[in-house]
Amino acid sequence: MRAIWKGHIRFSLVTIPIRMYSAIEKSQSISFRQLHKEDNGPVGYVKTCKVCDEPLKTGDIVKGYEYEPDQYVIIDGEDLDKVKLKSTKVIEIDAFVDADDVNPALFDTPYFAGPDGEVASKAYSLLCETLKNTNKLAIGKVVLRERESIVLISPLDAGLVMYKLRYPQELRNIGSVPDVGHVETDEAQLKLAETLVASMEKPFADLVLEDKYYHAVKEIIDAKIEGKEVVTLTEEEAPIVDIMTALQESINQAKTEKKPLKQAKGKKAEDEKKKTA
Repeated sequence: MRAIWKGHIRFSLVTIPIRMYSAIEKSQSISFRQLHKEDNGPVGYVKTCKVCDEPLKTGDIVKGYEYEPDQYVIIDGEDLDKVKLKSTKVIEIDAFVDADDVNPALFDTPYFAGPDGEVASKAYSLLCETLKNTNKLAIGKVVLRERESIVLISPLDAGLVMYKLRYPQELRNIGSVPDVGHVETDEAQLKLAETLVASMEKPFADLVLEDKYYHAVKEIIDAKIEGKEVVTLTEEEAPIVDIMTALQESINQAKTEKKPLKQAKGKKAEDEKKKTA
């Protein structure tokens, strides 16, 4: 696994050298190339100026901030180098917080953080165990891809996972979503819903979580490569039923799925019983 960032985690006078790694497995996604319909030639992209219509090379392009319509201030690499932030190489921990205090909607990209060499392993493990024992999460800042980001550091097994967080002001208000608001809940429906939730409870580790769309698209691709006919299945839309009926039937179905296997009966079971007698 290749590190994408190297620096330090620092809180108070404690400094821990770390390396940051991407936690996302990109091979689990399918990407398509755009092709010319006539000859399957790959489609290229040429950047052009919208004023003179001339094609541009990379060296012809600069960064500009539009402060008024069609009015730009040019910012180059030397200007950005003048922005001296400690978080370019140091993740300065601002505070330790309770997990429940962080809005889940703020979570963005996950990264793995590992110790930078054996010398850092002891301090790294100390931070990991401290977060576990105190049930706290660390909040700090780091510069990634030319932007300072908030990061949340959490223990994961024997290591640390680091989530890039969105800034709170980037998050829209859920109250702006149409038809979201307090609606009086029927007590009987609430009890049935809670019973259904309890009947469907499982440990997260027991769940089989897979990208069914990925596998379905992969099957189509493989079938086309082998020259086979592509067969599609259309999922029928479930009919809308009365909520009380739906809840009760869902509970019955969940109970049926949880029933243990019955003990074998008949001649074979009797023979097995005699053998063990």
